Amino acid sequence: RARALLQQLPPQDCDERYCPDLAEEERRQLRVFSARRRREALGQGLACPVPGPCHGCPCRKCGRRLNKGDPGISASRLGDQFWHPSCFSCHFCHQLLVDLIYFQQDGRIYCGRHHAELFRPRCASCDQLIFMEQCIEAEGRRWHLEHFCCLECNAPLGGQRYVMRSGQPCCRACFESLFAEPCQACGDPIGADSEGATHQGLHWHARATCFCCSRCRAPLRGQPLTCRRGRLFCSETCSLGQDTSSGSASDSSDSAFASAPSPDS
Repeated sequence: RARALLQQLPPQDCDERYCPDLAEEERRQLRVFSARRRREALGQGLACPVPGPCHGCPCRKCGRRLNKGDPGISASRLGDQFWHPSCFSCHFCHQLLVDLIYFQQDGRIYCGRHHAELFRPRCASCDQLIFMEQCIEAEGRRWHLEHFCCLECNAPLGGQRYVMRSGQPCCRACFESLFAEPCQACGDPIGADSEGATHQGLHWHARATCFCCSRCRAPLRGQPLTCRRGRLFCSETCSLGQDTSSGSASDSSDSAFASAPSPDS
């Protein structure tokens, strides 16, 4: 329950004490924002049997009938409407609302987290709402300017090129030293700006000098290929000519997937 409450009602969305790094103007905006939400949107559902006058009314979410005496949830801010207990959930994340605490907007109920995000973006790093005029947007998420940093070395990345790694930005130097796959042909890492080709879990630079037949050196990008013991061949003939002793080794014939460079700004 405590974990769910922290998720659905982030304390930093309503109390400046949980946001010690905010500037004074941001603190003021947070106070105004929080007070308005409490005044206009915050409510707590009431669990009660469906009263006689509401016999046969549809559940506000699923539309199924609620009969007199059935367990139901009412929300005072939304009039004489009822929900099944299992239907009283956030419109966005569909989680059941802990302690029936809800925020309403345009006739829908939300948990506190997703109601706040209807109006303010949330920093993907610190999980606080962003009240600054400027922020960084990347990969469909937003960051405070000072929080858009490399996940490994914490170097600021505003205005710099980066690679996304597990949903977090990574500078090119850290990516290439820690995460880039080595090319099977030349041994060099496949950098953020390089196109790569992948086949059976192995990686190559997509350039013709690396991703080519091990015997005749024919480029293989977009072409049928055979892989034998980690080596690429353009045909069965080339593969047998290259390694005639591997007769019963497992073979495969397929087209490799050529990947685009990792997205960076």
